[in-house]
Amino acid sequence: MSGTRLIATVLGVGNLRPAPGTWGSLAALPLAWALHQLGGFWLLAAATLLSLFGGWWAIARETADTPGADPSEIVIDELVGQWIALWPVSYGAMMMGADITRLWPGWIVAFVGFRLFDIWKPGPVGWADRRHDPLGVMLDDVIAGVMAGIVVIVLAALAHGVLMR
Repeated sequence: MSGTRLIATVLGVGNLRPAPGTWGSLAALPLAWALHQLGGFWLLAAATLLSLFGGWWAIARETADTPGADPSEIVIDELVGQWIALWPVSYGAMMMGADITRLWPGWIVAFVGFRLFDIWKPGPVGWADRRHDPLGVMLDDVIAGVMAGIVVIVLAALAHGVLMR
């Protein structure tokens, strides 16, 4: 397996069936936990940006012979989107000095929210998906991750009474 294939499929996770996108999102969770443990939010954010640009490059190489393709085994975009959805959880844990696993409701909301927006493709997620190019492959999941992250923030604020004062 080539280097670009390893990146695009997140070390082969994208070859799992059924629902390779869900497997890619699930694989992102323990990796996000490990990155947070090693360097907090800032390492997770840096790894996300590196994966975004590295993934975009790998997708461009992997789909060069099939313009407009978005093969289901490419899941680096799900990893990036899932990590973005987890940014509020990681940042909150870092700022509060809390063990990130204690914020488990945020993990669930980030995962379910990201998968929902990635599958449903509302508004700007669908626009990016319709680009049919390597940037669109990455961008729809980035936007879905941002939308899921916003949901995490809003629900955390509600749960902690911030919006009820």
